[in-house]
Amino acid sequence: MESPARSIVKAVTWQAIGLVTMTLMGWLATGSLVAAGGLALSGALSGFVCFILHERLWARIQWGRIEQ
Repeated sequence: MESPARSIVKAVTWQAIGLVTMTLMGWLATGSLVAAGGLALSGALSGFVCFILHERLWARIQWGRIEQ
């Protein structure tokens, strides 16, 4: 199991990578850095929440774990 703090740090670093990537892709597609950044930020925020919920849910599921 991992702590909630670890799940949050993992989510933040993953979303930062995604934010930069989506901003660049959006900028290339739209030509507008503001539009691209807004879209990427909204996606990052929703992804952040979904990732934390997903991680915490799976932390409670015992299926597939190997006892050491």
